[in-house]
Amino acid sequence: MTTVPLTDAELRHVARAVGLAGEALGAGDEPFGSVLVNAEGEVLREARNLVRTTGDETQHPEFELARWAAGHLSPEERSTCVVYTSGEHCPMCAAAHGWAGLGKIVYAHSSAELTQWLGELGSAPPPVRPLGIQEVAPGLDVRGPVPAFTERLRSMHRDLRTRAGSRRP
Repeated sequence: MTTVPLTDAELRHVARAVGLAGEALGAGDEPFGSVLVNAEGEVLREARNLVRTTGDETQHPEFELARWAAGHLSPEERSTCVVYTSGEHCPMCAAAHGWAGLGKIVYAHSSAELTQWLGELGSAPPPVRPLGIQEVAPGLDVRGPVPAFTERLRSMHRDLRTRAGSRRP
């Protein structure tokens, strides 16, 4: 995981992922969003978190993009795609990304940052240990976090957890 300067196009894709996280939050879900982009810079698919709205804990946007790519793209196409995402992949999503053979990942906030934020809010730990992407899928090209989005994302997670009836970390 490295923080390196991103191009304007990459920043736009990260911003879109963060926008999708905002859409998820607006729908009462956890604020996560992701964008799948091919080697030519074309957005192939977007997804946002649907965990709370569906009751299915596997409805993460990164997992959705990996499933979609596996069913619609050749292995060669998948390997040149980039997933831009609001938060670093959880272990389930990192494994799906690796098994699908997707290329680079660019994330706005890290799992370590999210763990810290949730701890500050007094949230219970998640049911799955928050490992870094490369601990689950070594060898992936991973870039992040992107500090320009830190406060906005931190605020989204705080907003969700301070609402009445928030049950999940």
